[in-house]
Amino acid sequence: MSHATSGLQDPQHPSEGPISNLIYLDNGATSFPKPPEVYTFSDAFFRQYGVNPGRSGYDLCLMASEIVDDTRRLLTDFFHGTDPNRLVFGYNATDALNLAIFGLLSPGDHAVSTHLEHNSTLRPLWHLQEQGVEVDWVDFDQHGFIDPADLISRLRRNTKAVVINHGSNVIGTVQPVKEIGRVCRERNIPLVLDVAQTAGMVNVDMEEMGIAVICFTGHKSLMGPMGIGGMYVRDDLEIRHTRAGGTGVRSAQRHHLEEYPYRMEYGTPNLPGIAGLNAGVKWVLREGVENIHRREMELWTILRDGLRTIEGVTLYCEESAENHISVLLFNVNGLEAADTGTILDVDHNIACRTGLHCAPMVHEHLGIDKIHGAVRFGIGPFNTREHIEKAIEAVREIAEMQRKKR
Repeated sequence: MSHATSGLQDPQHPSEGPISNLIYLDNGATSFPKPPEVYTFSDAFFRQYGVNPGRSGYDLCLMASEIVDDTRRLLTDFFHGTDPNRLVFGYNATDALNLAIFGLLSPGDHAVSTHLEHNSTLRPLWHLQEQGVEVDWVDFDQHGFIDPADLISRLRRNTKAVVINHGSNVIGTVQPVKEIGRVCRERNIPLVLDVAQTAGMVNVDMEEMGIAVICFTGHKSLMGPMGIGGMYVRDDLEIRHTRAGGTGVRSAQRHHLEEYPYRMEYGTPNLPGIAGLNAGVKWVLREGVENIHRREMELWTILRDGLRTIEGVTLYCEESAENHISVLLFNVNGLEAADTGTILDVDHNIACRTGLHCAPMVHEHLGIDKIHGAVRFGIGPFNTREHIEKAIEAVREIAEMQRKKR
């Protein structure tokens, strides 16, 4: 049985078992552990005010509504938006991207995206291509960056959306959004930005970057729980309804409400998730986004430099720490990525991610799709230098064992 699934513990009080000595390097998938106040606040709030917000006027309902409104304001300020009502909640970044993409594009329209995208963007666009939407796909260079001029050259009169991720979940490169956003704004083309990997790690400023729609998730560097995310929609942009349902207000109205946030929200919100996200974002603000990023990239640099010294290890797009987030992609030559991950888990109690990372076009570009992808280490705010040094030594041991077999 895998160490990661052999038992359950309170992660804040790891006395023994797999959590006590686990080296968690899968923060690119979800941050773990969370700050203690995230667990405490979300649990206490749910116990005291865990009722449906906005549906009635009794005290518990009003208190639940207050945490939703406060979190809207908090995230609006975080992304440098202007109207908290334009901050809408959903399940995650995938949910938000689906709402934005299907709500902006119709048959006959044109869109631009990149080979760096996650399936949360790729699959909606692939489905729309089958329905008559044209999509241009911009490739990235050997260092993992798209050329803004290349993307801008693809824009047409019928381009209705540019959809790109801010930071790659596979190779960690942070794309030059500001130049792209400026041109999109000048041409009145909505720039939809997937900030699943960067929100909470890299500054995201809607106005400065020319972003029309930000799609975020709460469970990564915003330090919230899973199952909560959403988007911020710029004031001058409307997104077409692709869903309809309950909002808790004006129930006699036959059509779904037009105004935000109700326009893009459907049914009962994830109140425990919103409360946990509230606490997570406040923790990030107290620590400082730049401070968190600097610490993580210091560890990333140690990890990269250590893996570079190991014979038989191949690294991808790791030449510079500049414009990068703290994920690192590698393979041990001659080993399937999944096998490397299993050895790291079973023999070294190191949790990581292997495979195609829901971003197949990245691996196709790198030429590693045929070997089923690569191993990804994702560093988070609670990792230490000791974790990184143990990870380096574990990979060194695996590579040496593999060389001896050949």
